[in-house]
Amino acid sequence: MGNHQNIMKKIKKALISVSDKRNLKNLLKILTKNRIELISSGGTYKEIKKLNFKCLEVSEYTNSPEILGGRVKTLHPKIHAGILSKRKNESHKKDLKNNNFEEIDIVIVNFYPFEKTLEQTNSHLKIIENIDVGGPTMVRAAAKNYNDVTVITSPGQYDELIEEIKKYKGSTSLGFREKMSLEAFAETAYYDAVISNYFNKIKKVNFPSKKVIYGNLIKKLRYGENPHQESAIYSKKNNLNIEQIHGKRLSYNNYNDIFSALTISRSLPKNTGTVIVKHANPCGVSIHKNNLKSYKMALACDPVSAFGGIVSCNFKVNKSLATELNKIFLEVIVAEGFDSESLKILKKRKNLRLVDARKFIMSDSVKFNSVNSSILAQSEDLRKFSIKDFKVVSKNKPTKSQLKNLIFAFNVCRYVKSNAIVLASDKTTVGIGSGQPSRLDSCQIAIDKMNKFQNLSEDVVAASDAFFPFVDGIEKLVQSGISAVIQPSGSIRDKDIIKFANQTNTVLIFSKTRHFRH
Repeated sequence: MGNHQNIMKKIKKALISVSDKRNLKNLLKILTKNRIELISSGGTYKEIKKLNFKCLEVSEYTNSPEILGGRVKTLHPKIHAGILSKRKNESHKKDLKNNNFEEIDIVIVNFYPFEKTLEQTNSHLKIIENIDVGGPTMVRAAAKNYNDVTVITSPGQYDELIEEIKKYKGSTSLGFREKMSLEAFAETAYYDAVISNYFNKIKKVNFPSKKVIYGNLIKKLRYGENPHQESAIYSKKNNLNIEQIHGKRLSYNNYNDIFSALTISRSLPKNTGTVIVKHANPCGVSIHKNNLKSYKMALACDPVSAFGGIVSCNFKVNKSLATELNKIFLEVIVAEGFDSESLKILKKRKNLRLVDARKFIMSDSVKFNSVNSSILAQSEDLRKFSIKDFKVVSKNKPTKSQLKNLIFAFNVCRYVKSNAIVLASDKTTVGIGSGQPSRLDSCQIAIDKMNKFQNLSEDVVAASDAFFPFVDGIEKLVQSGISAVIQPSGSIRDKDIIKFANQTNTVLIFSKTRHFRH
């Protein structure tokens, strides 16, 4: 019993200072019912009085006025000694007594809305004023002293606190205080991370000496890439900017594929284009102006791989497209919304996941890859191509249509796992070779896919994500009927490649940038 008493802590005095003033009433009811004295400041003090509860203002409690326009109010020894004193430590007790300080048993604080301020204004001065100092200081003090003090950092924790106080008749258990402390340190760390990242962003420092990655848990996933792996998805925001409107829960692999598909979709012309992805690789892309046709053409690129894949439409899905989409087994359909007729058709499949990505925007933030305690960081490969990025190096010049197809193929190519070869015709991929250690093998796979699934009367062009180290790669493409090739320059054999292109009357374009994706 004695031990039980040690871990229970009676709450006599509460300090409340909240930026988010929602749901205070129920909390104040239970605190005053248990004869807990309330101390507060500023807007929170006014709110508590407005709700008709008794409360002492911080400046009255400390006998020290709020100064510097409210910048200094809770930063006072009486407050912090009350929070930080160890209740069983004789010297601490003596210090409190000598200074006429009292113990504070619970700290209920949430911070100035720094993140919200970033969304609402670009004014650096306003943003700076929303960096909370007193709040995190009290929270850290209370969290450090969780053995004796309870810390509450979010309205989402009020119900749990209320239950705890009811259960233990005005006390809290050590287990609860530990849990709240852990959440409090996550809160202060997250808050400081957002501030740190803001300063790095405005100073354009992508790779600071200390990199802090932060995120909100969106949800724990059933498992990772495989059932024996654990997994969760986080976001810097409180949401992913994509909304699942039907179907089974999304898995780790689904999310991976959805983000791969959206990355490609967002690089295509607005409201145009269909992308089909399997295992994070595109297996068909088309930017045909007619939406229904673009899906059919993307599917025709590799209908076998598309089975069980993900389709991303850069436009709103309608009835006629939904009817086509329903003909094969798909895991996920991502679109810029679905009309009511299409939903009737697609929702007949209970497990088919439908995702509305209207709000999804590709940001140019840094991309991470981690192993053990190491993190690789790089900027995203999102630059929009323009004619200036390319140079025609062959005697034979491309037609307008060839040039469009070459740039389209090269754009898709950068989202295909390396080594990557993309064959295209009529603004649609007709063969994709991905993820091979040998570029020659990727050429062969792309050609085989084209010969297997296509019956082409149109001109076919090829894109490579990096230079051909030898003539054999481009030779294989030309022998299979390719009329034009786009590739990054930079090989010591570039001259041999140009010579071969000229001998075979092939159009050859060099890109100034390389586009590996591993």
